[in-house]
Amino acid sequence: MGKGFFHVPTAINEPVKGYAPGSTEREAVSKQYKEYFNGSVDVPMYIGNEEVRTGNTRNMTPPHDHQHVVGQYHIGDRSHAEKAIANALEARTEWAQMPWEQRAAIFLRAAELIAGPYRAKINAATMIAQSKTVHQAEIDAACELIDFLRFNVEYMSEIYNEQPNSDDGIWNRVEYRPLEGFVYAITPFNFTAIAANLPASAAMMGNVVVWKPSDSQIFSAKVIVDVFKEAGVPDGVINVIYGDPVEITDVVLSSPDFAGIHFTGSTYVFKELWKKIGENIHTYKTYPRIVGETGGKDFIIAHPSANPKQVATGISRGAFEFQGQKCSAASRVYLPKSLAEETLNYVKEDIASFKMGSPEDMSNFITAVIHEGSFDKLAKYIDQAKADADAEIIAGGNYDKSKGYFIEPTVILTTNPKYTTMETELFGPVVTIYVYEDADWADTLQLVDGTSEYALTGAVFSTDRYAVAEATKALENCAGNFYVNDKPTGAVVGQQPFGGARASGTNDKAGSAQNLLRWVSPRLIKETFVSPVDYRYPFLG
Repeated sequence: MGKGFFHVPTAINEPVKGYAPGSTEREAVSKQYKEYFNGSVDVPMYIGNEEVRTGNTRNMTPPHDHQHVVGQYHIGDRSHAEKAIANALEARTEWAQMPWEQRAAIFLRAAELIAGPYRAKINAATMIAQSKTVHQAEIDAACELIDFLRFNVEYMSEIYNEQPNSDDGIWNRVEYRPLEGFVYAITPFNFTAIAANLPASAAMMGNVVVWKPSDSQIFSAKVIVDVFKEAGVPDGVINVIYGDPVEITDVVLSSPDFAGIHFTGSTYVFKELWKKIGENIHTYKTYPRIVGETGGKDFIIAHPSANPKQVATGISRGAFEFQGQKCSAASRVYLPKSLAEETLNYVKEDIASFKMGSPEDMSNFITAVIHEGSFDKLAKYIDQAKADADAEIIAGGNYDKSKGYFIEPTVILTTNPKYTTMETELFGPVVTIYVYEDADWADTLQLVDGTSEYALTGAVFSTDRYAVAEATKALENCAGNFYVNDKPTGAVVGQQPFGGARASGTNDKAGSAQNLLRWVSPRLIKETFVSPVDYRYPFLG
């Protein structure tokens, strides 16, 4: 065992590659895309040291070409969930005792593998599985994941270094123990980095994990598993299972050794999980940690002093990048009457210039939504807006799922600030605009705060500093990440720790020490060097 106070490499954000025509990174990802797209991969579950294939399989198909099969994955059942838990607990004996610098080295190696030999692989897999443009894949699957791994190692070392004061004759110290039991990680389709970070952040702190990725992300999750294995994550530390979410979750949440859940997904599902944990609370050996990031109905509000072109760019990027399938995506916008026409004309110009299609064609800005269920839901809301008297579609509004699940970037203009698409999370390339009277700025701030159950992200555009200060105060509870003169998306690890409150989650800020602290259970050790030999205190005389 090593001896010493170890300093980890200073974390810096991974530079984003440009993928310009003719660049080496563009050629590499294009080659890898073709290889994956024309191949067929068989994805097992990973339980302990086994690759488990059940023969009960489902096909994996790109959302932008849903009849094309790129592989299959094997579906598990209750027995596999039970086996994953057993293997995790068996692995815990050694993993929890492994020196922290050895765990740090594993995940730092994972970061370097993604930055180097796996970069094209993880980006191409994300382009295929989740229909991300190469830029969206790069900032997510490569850069953000690298940043999560590097910065979390740095935060881990800072946590371990945080120690209490001692007094004469005593030494106080704190151990940051992993949780007693296992952690259940449930991850979403939309960010490969989140899919990797939820199990990895808990494992980095010495925990063992049962990980259930989204069915729609398994193709790129396979690359995450490959990276972790090559980096040296021991068998059984992160067990990966697929299958019916209710069946698997029932097994996991009924285990006495369930110690915590790390979740990103829908608000309804998270609330149901919390309810189930509460119902089972007398079963558990410890009070489980419940960490979740859920939905959003994220806003942009422009002050009359705002620059219309900047607001329009914030809308075009914030609402439509990755087809609006970000929990932080701008989906409701409040424009002052004096700027509305000019701003919306710029947005329409942007949308008219968007190209839509497969991410293999890197000139496309828009690709497909994730699956047919999402497509049908969005089409329904678009059709409803076409029929409603208090709504008007001023851009987009068309859709086609004959080859891929393509929804045109759509702008709805409403005269009703509580119109359904101003309140309901759609998770697609649809943004709703409400125009307010310039004199109603203060009242509109209250409207923004009171319209949504969510509180994830939001943005204000203004060149008037008094207005910025007013908005920052008035909107303090309705956005965990608040942006001034910028779109409400694109949080960077190490710069903007991410999370929200209200129905948007527990606000434990992924990409920060606050999140890692949820995966440890501190133990205070007080050592007295010369122990008393008489119970009497001076006051007794």
